[in-house]
Amino acid sequence: MSKQRLVITAVLAGASQSATARKYGVSQPWISRLMARYRVEGETAFEPRSRRPHTSPTATNPAAIEQILHLRHRLIVAGFDAGADTIAWHLEHDHHLRVHRATIHRILTKHAQVTPDPTKRPKSPYRHFQADQPNERWQSDLTHYRLTTPDGRPDADTEIITWLDDHSRCALRIEAHQRITIPLVLSSFRAAAREHGYPASTLTDNGMVYTVRLAAPENEGGRNSFENELHRRHITQKNGHPHHPQTQGKVERFQQTLKKWLRAQPKQPTTLAELQHLIDQFRNDYNTNRPHRALPHRATPAARYATGIKASPSRATKRITHDRVRTDRVDDSRVVTLRVDSKLRQIGIGRTHPEPTSSSSSKTST
Repeated sequence: MSKQRLVITAVLAGASQSATARKYGVSQPWISRLMARYRVEGETAFEPRSRRPHTSPTATNPAAIEQILHLRHRLIVAGFDAGADTIAWHLEHDHHLRVHRATIHRILTKHAQVTPDPTKRPKSPYRHFQADQPNERWQSDLTHYRLTTPDGRPDADTEIITWLDDHSRCALRIEAHQRITIPLVLSSFRAAAREHGYPASTLTDNGMVYTVRLAAPENEGGRNSFENELHRRHITQKNGHPHHPQTQGKVERFQQTLKKWLRAQPKQPTTLAELQHLIDQFRNDYNTNRPHRALPHRATPAARYATGIKASPSRATKRITHDRVRTDRVDDSRVVTLRVDSKLRQIGIGRTHPEPTSSSSSKTST
């Protein structure tokens, strides 16, 4: 029971205001004001009044609150990040309105726009790293996206390859194909290099399209055409450990953002050309029209990439060769077929060599 109710009940029962004040440890003028309020408001006087001020000059403008909620809805529908940092960036750059991220978060929470998700908390044991310069390290990875038939049913699966600058998170090149092969990896890498310059190093997983030297012990020392290109240009090749995608975390996270945006589009792609058009649109928006929370001052990836001094491959003075021993079958026409730089080469060995049922061992050096 509130003190107001006790005081009012005692006075109405016949106790004097002075005696009631001494009993409950309050002042007599306070009791006089309370009884006057009771006569006007009735039982509402039993509860204490709010001490909240009638006006709040520093409160967020209602128009700003409406703009925050509108941005939140628009970004979610478009498939982009719609957190407080992103909304604050858009308010400042697009609407010249500066609102602190904490204020935006309180507004979103008050309007039930935030769903707590403890799983999104950062994993503190993870070791974070970042290249010091643009083109110091490019990350690359493959992901899948399924096309849709005109009537809305799932259609053929596609593969998407991404080249991402580790320093700026700038998406340098994104291509969609029915299936990513070693020649396609090489061509996309060269296309990205023609536009942005060659990197000092690359970081990928150990998939066969990126490297064959880690595939099996017998392939140790061998290279595919992509690896030969890196070796020829003195570009350091780095590969993450198996079953540890966190090493390529930046490009993995980028692909998650890309596919979230693609799924949010009202018209899903039905052909590779349509998918590539959407990817190009996303790449432009991602690089130039949205902030990145991991970059200083919430800069855009394109701005971060353009302002830094670009690294370049180191020029090795000594040419390193590699040898490997392989066993090949001689066919009926006394020809050995070898695969070099992802292309089949046929070498005639003459009639004086063993019958087709036997095998020939050769050592190659490149």
